[in-house]
Amino acid sequence: MIWLVLSQIIAARAASGLSMRYFTLSTEPVLSSIFFLFLLVLGFYMLDGIGVRRSEMRVLLGLPRRDTALEEWGTGAAIGWGAVLLAALVMALAGTLHVEIWTAPRAFTLLLLNLVALAVGALAEEIAFRGYPYRRLIESAGSTVATVIMAVLFGLAHLLNPAATWISVLITMLAGVLLCAGWLRTHGLWLSWGLHFAWNASMGVLFGLPVSGLHTFSSIVETRAIGPRWITGGSYGPEASVLTLIALLLAIVALVWLTRDYAWNYTHPSIVPGGYPMDVAPPPAHAAMEAKAVIQPSLVQILPSTPRNRSVDETHS
Repeated sequence: MIWLVLSQIIAARAASGLSMRYFTLSTEPVLSSIFFLFLLVLGFYMLDGIGVRRSEMRVLLGLPRRDTALEEWGTGAAIGWGAVLLAALVMALAGTLHVEIWTAPRAFTLLLLNLVALAVGALAEEIAFRGYPYRRLIESAGSTVATVIMAVLFGLAHLLNPAATWISVLITMLAGVLLCAGWLRTHGLWLSWGLHFAWNASMGVLFGLPVSGLHTFSSIVETRAIGPRWITGGSYGPEASVLTLIALLLAIVALVWLTRDYAWNYTHPSIVPGGYPMDVAPPPAHAAMEAKAVIQPSLVQILPSTPRNRSVDETHS
């Protein structure tokens, strides 16, 4: 956790300095996400080496090679998009959304930069909270305790975001449980990465709403939510809304249902056949017992059933 915090601070300062000196301020989120991901990978690789593990890099990061990797990512993206759509739809029916469209050429450049920043940032957060540290915690404390601890830390990490409240922190903790469930059901970060990215991209880019209190990801679409805070989430965005709490609960149910095959294929221990191995010599005592039990063969003479001095064709009187 100390390395996580230091990495985020260093990445933010480096991105700010480079964007102001060599690039534009619009590139700062992209650079910050890339630097943060790089520092996390470097730090966790060093920690893994200290633990005398020396795992493969993809396994260390929680991104194993699989034929279903893209499918898992898409399943997570569908769940994340659906949850945000449900919350935004109810807000729209309540008449609290005011949408503005910006179609200037620069808006499309910002759109691309924002998508890259959100994709890399979602992967970095998944590696930080559901990757190497989460798996080590599962080994030492069990999956339930590890999930609770990581969900609490994930929520508290967003407490410093603009306009954050305790309601938003609790909702973010529930989102942490949802993302941890993605790992527990697949033993990989593909699904959680897709879910996290689609959640942020749908909220910030597609609907133009604040993402955890940040208004920097709205490019073409910009939306102002007006109404009761329990519906709109206020300046923090939908992640402080009660509607999002309901959407997250439904998303957990959908995730468990949609990952039945993944859980069967990737989370159950492999079946090891029983019996004696056939490629090794039996124990000496066992071989001696088998030698004693062998019956020595004996010669047996088989005589004809008809006497030799009579013919089988001889008629009987």
